[in-house]
Amino acid sequence: MKTKLELAFERYDAYNQKDPHTFTWQGKTYPQEYFFALQLYNWVLKLNPKASEALLLASRSQHIGRWESPRENYPPDRVGYLNWRKELGQMHAQKATQIMQELGYGIDEIAKVEHIILKKGIKSNADVQTIENALCLVFLQFQYEDFHQKHEPEKVINILKKSLMKMDTQGHEHALTLNYSDQGLHYIQQALLKL
Repeated sequence: MKTKLELAFERYDAYNQKDPHTFTWQGKTYPQEYFFALQLYNWVLKLNPKASEALLLASRSQHIGRWESPRENYPPDRVGYLNWRKELGQMHAQKATQIMQELGYGIDEIAKVEHIILKKGIKSNADVQTIENALCLVFLQFQYEDFHQKHEPEKVINILKKSLMKMDTQGHEHALTLNYSDQGLHYIQQALLKL
């Protein structure tokens, strides 16, 4: 008989497998948010092999259904971006909560997962800090090289600086072990100098 955690993973994964966007890695193509959810989960386990059930649940549902609220639906300015991110987080928390409720999770367990998904208490809540580290590491490992080639150096360094500021020492240590192009590594070093 499957545990509630396994059932929740199945439900989250099935939802994310509906993503019409795809991501190709090492010659294999995946529904994008499904791929990133698995990678986020993997990073959480690397960062904290004894991760709480709430943290594991949050890692697999952090961006559930993200494609349903495209960035293009909001104004292109910074205010539009911030509103999109805020409402996106609330949407992810609602979808994760609904599935947890259907599987019989209690109010306290659901609240912990919501807290992590909404990233409340970064730098003070260990689970929230772990998810933030993991999110940044997924970006650096799988999306960064493509990203920095499409944007101006100043923008890349500024975004890296913001990401690195959200991470802690453990996150930084792991970030420096990843494989980067010479240019990609140069931007990261420049961003670290600005911290």
